[in-house]
Amino acid sequence: MLDRILITNDDGIEAPGLAVLERIASELAREVWVVAPEHDQSGVSHAVSLHHPIRVSERSERRFGITGTPGDCAVMGVCHLMPDAPQLLLSGINRGANLGLETVFSGTVGGAMTGMLLGIPSIALSQAWTDRANVRWETAAALGPDVVRRLLVLGWSKQTCLNVNFPDLPATDVGPMTLTRQGPGLIQGMQVETRTDPRFLTYHWISFRRGPRDQGAESDIDAVQAGRIAVTPLRYDRTDEEAYAMLAKVLPR
Repeated sequence: MLDRILITNDDGIEAPGLAVLERIASELAREVWVVAPEHDQSGVSHAVSLHHPIRVSERSERRFGITGTPGDCAVMGVCHLMPDAPQLLLSGINRGANLGLETVFSGTVGGAMTGMLLGIPSIALSQAWTDRANVRWETAAALGPDVVRRLLVLGWSKQTCLNVNFPDLPATDVGPMTLTRQGPGLIQGMQVETRTDPRFLTYHWISFRRGPRDQGAESDIDAVQAGRIAVTPLRYDRTDEEAYAMLAKVLPR
């Protein structure tokens, strides 16, 4: 059993997925520290707050709400609130899968990647759903502790965080934990919807356009759709080797 785990999320400190993650973490560590956003921070990616102050609300022992992003929460937990560094950071459990290109925007993944940047082994966890009102939290709750234990035994690079997605199935029907690659995902573009508020002022909603795409071999989306637990190693280095090789022919290095 670990001495201490730090957990965070992007859905907010009152989110049901965070409560599930607290239960999972309590099976793995003697101390569970919760440092999570006061409000939903979905879509903020790896953002940290450099231009406005962070306020901390102590909810109870080792449980804090932060007026900031999941990245802020990781920094505040590791660098300020915890007297000793955590041995593991868990981020989630997100309401909905974080797969393909959406991992770039995900605050859940951003929290884990910030933990990795700070030198803490970090895992992002998400629960896929088809009915938003009936998310299978019990699947992640049942399978999560063993998944994390197995990954800790296996280990992974210090320059990597792990992105874990549970399929939308009862726990008894879920297939094996499967190593996957980040596929292109389902995002096909962005769109803006314009509306008028009760005071006749215009406002706008930005959202993704999604649709089917060829995911390639060993993709995270294909694994989750096949009912398996997808484990995808992610890192900050986004260098495109093919483009680099092409440009290296004409640009100095």
